[in-house]
Amino acid sequence: MLTPEQTEQVKKQIIQQIETNFPEDKKTAAKSQIKAMNPEQLEEFLKQNKLIKERTGQECIFCSIVFGDVSSNKIDENDKALAVLEINPVSKGHSLIIPKEHVSQKEKLPKEIFSLAQDVSKRIEKELKPKKVDISPSNLFGHEILNIVPVYENETLASQRKPTNPEELLSLQKLLEKKPVEKVPKRTIKKIKPEEKLWLPKRIP
Repeated sequence: MLTPEQTEQVKKQIIQQIETNFPEDKKTAAKSQIKAMNPEQLEEFLKQNKLIKERTGQECIFCSIVFGDVSSNKIDENDKALAVLEINPVSKGHSLIIPKEHVSQKEKLPKEIFSLAQDVSKRIEKELKPKKVDISPSNLFGHEILNIVPVYENETLASQRKPTNPEELLSLQKLLEKKPVEKVPKRTIKKIKPEEKLWLPKRIP
């Protein structure tokens, strides 16, 4: 059974998907239906619509994001983790570092997850210019994640969240996503064959 906190988080995720993908004339009814669900009804809805799959023996929205069952705004990744924008952030640029494996304890997080968090934090500092960037762990659905929270005033992970629209998320994604490294072509030095060497007359004394 989903906890109240998990229920609220999942509802917000689904409502964001409705905003992005549903026809205008069906959005209001669909959102009302989701908001009215109790935890048991929501869990059944997720199973029926295959929004959450049992990949690790546990039902987890974060595993669904990793496997692409739930769409997200990815800004970076490495072999061990995925970095996505939080759709209900406490501040502009609030991002999540999600381990690709279902890790239930912070102590078991691979070091690559923390290095990805540092990379994303530096990019946020450069592009969004917050006073600082906090990295805070949290655990939902038994899945340990890291929150990257830009601090502009005095925001913390417990601050009020502000839903963002798809256009804002896409704009932020383009700004913060890791840019491919451009390969600089190597300069080639043409070797002169012996027969191509310039002929110079002998010096006249």
